[in-house]
Amino acid sequence: MKRTFTCIVCPNGCEIDAEYEGTNVLSVTGNLCPKGKTYVTQELVDPRRTIATSVRVTGGALPLASVRLTAAVPKARIFDVMREINQKTLDAPVHIGDVVISDILGLGSDVIVTKNVEKA
Repeated sequence: MKRTFTCIVCPNGCEIDAEYEGTNVLSVTGNLCPKGKTYVTQELVDPRRTIATSVRVTGGALPLASVRLTAAVPKARIFDVMREINQKTLDAPVHIGDVVISDILGLGSDVIVTKNVEKA
């Protein structure tokens, strides 16, 4: 099979063509740097994504605190990760860098706070 990707790793935004069979990458062309080949291979073999979302805060000056993952997780597990995050409620105050969930679902990524929320 053949598929075209727009690389998002660097500002070049290369249009990269890949030929593959299942998860076996046969060729990658069009990348201006080695990062493009790595990106396309990752997308075909084990696509991963990061998540930025929010968690409810009780007793805070704001009702929500923004959070993000510290590492990308398998794309197929995004909804499982979101279900786990959505079950969490924090008590104010919360601070940037606080770990909300350590090693979420055993995927090697922590959920951390990215916005301070002080007590109301």
